[in-house]
Amino acid sequence: MPTTATTAAAASPISPASIISSPTHLLHFFLKPRRLPLMFSTNFVLILSLLLSLPVLFLLAPRILPPHPLSPPAISPSDEQSDLALFRRASSSSSASSSSLSSSHLSTPNPKLKIAFLFLTNTDLHFAPLWHRFFSSAPKTLYNLYVHADPSANVSRDHPFFRPHFIPSARRTYRASPTLISATRRLLATAILDDPSNAFFAVLSQYCIPLHSFNYVYDSLVNSRSFDLSSPDDPFSADDPSRLAGIRLQYRSFIEIISKEPRLWKRYVARGRYSMLPEVPFEKFRVGSQFFVLTRRHALLVIKDRRLWKKFKLPCYREDECYPEEHYFPTLLSMEDPNGCTKYTLTRVNWTGTTKGHPHTYRSFEISPGLIQELRKSNYSSSYLFARKFSPDCLSPLLRIADKAIFRD
Repeated sequence: MPTTATTAAAASPISPASIISSPTHLLHFFLKPRRLPLMFSTNFVLILSLLLSLPVLFLLAPRILPPHPLSPPAISPSDEQSDLALFRRASSSSSASSSSLSSSHLSTPNPKLKIAFLFLTNTDLHFAPLWHRFFSSAPKTLYNLYVHADPSANVSRDHPFFRPHFIPSARRTYRASPTLISATRRLLATAILDDPSNAFFAVLSQYCIPLHSFNYVYDSLVNSRSFDLSSPDDPFSADDPSRLAGIRLQYRSFIEIISKEPRLWKRYVARGRYSMLPEVPFEKFRVGSQFFVLTRRHALLVIKDRRLWKKFKLPCYREDECYPEEHYFPTLLSMEDPNGCTKYTLTRVNWTGTTKGHPHTYRSFEISPGLIQELRKSNYSSSYLFARKFSPDCLSPLLRIADKAIFRD
C-alpha cells in the first residue's frame, strides 16, 4: 500500500516547466492517460501550440514579412578624395576668361555659349537614336555631351554618337542615396573643367526625351527674354535686367525648389532628429526634382560646397524616407542664391499613379503627337523642354513622330 508521501506525490500535478524541459517527461505525459485540471490543460495547450508553431513561423516569415531593404554602402574615402581633387581642379580652372561666364553677366549680345547635356544612367541609353536626331541639326560649337554610367551596370557603348562622351570618373550609384549627388557633381565638374564655354548644365536620365528641337532649347535658354514666365510679384523678376530691351544680362537656373510638402519633416529627420543641424535647419530644408538646368555660376557653387555635403552624405535610418538627391541641390541653391533660381524645372514628369516613389512610366501605346503637345504645357515657362519617364519600348513610336511632332516647334 502506498505511503502518504507517495500518494501525495502521485496526486500532485506535474508542472508545465518540468514537462517542457525534459523530452522523456513530455513523452511519458502523452502516453500515460491522466485527468488534468482545466486550468492546467489550457495553459499546456497554449504552450505546446506556441512550441509547435515556431518552426512554421521560421519557414513562413520570409514570405509574410516584407524584406528589409539593404542600405547602400557609404561613399568610400578613396572615392571622396578623388571627387574632391576633381572639384578643386574644376574650381581653380574657372578664372579669368571663364569667370566672366560664371558670373552670368555677359558683355556681348551673341556670345558663343554652350549647353552641357549631362546624362546620368545606370542602364543603356535607350533613347540614344532619338537624342542623336536631336543633336544632328545643332552646330557642334553650341553644345557638349557628358555621360556618367554606373560601371557595375555594364552599360552598352555601342552607339557611336555617345561613345566618346562617357566620363572616366564614373562610380557606382544607388537610388535614394548620396551617390547620386556625387555622380551629378562629377558631371558638373567634368563639364566645367572641359570647356569654359559651357554656360548651362542640363541634367538628364536615360529615361528622358526632348520635347523640342535643339534650336528651340538653345534659344529658350540663351536668347529668349520671355521664356521664363515667373510670377511678376517675385521680387527678383521685377528688377530682372533680362526683362530690359537689348542684350540679355542675367541668367537664372531652372531648378524646382519646394518648401511645403507633406513628407518633408519625415525626410528631414531620416538621418536623426538633430543630425542636419546647425547647417540645415528644418525651415531651410527644400525638395525638388533632381533633373534641372543650372547656370555656370550655380554649377560652380555646387562643386565648391563642403558644408552642406557633409550633412547630406550621412546615412539614413529610414531608407524609405531618404532621397538626398531630391533635397541637396534645392536646399543648397535656395540657401545660397534663392533669387537666382526660377524654382521650377524644365523636365516634365507625371506623378499620377506613382508607385514606390517612381513617376508614371509612359509605354509605347501612349505615344502620339497629342501626348507631346500635352507634355509641353507649362504654367511657369513658355514650354517644358524635356520629359520623363519613358520605357525603352517607346523608342520606335517616338522616332516615327520625331520630325512632325517633337522637332516641329
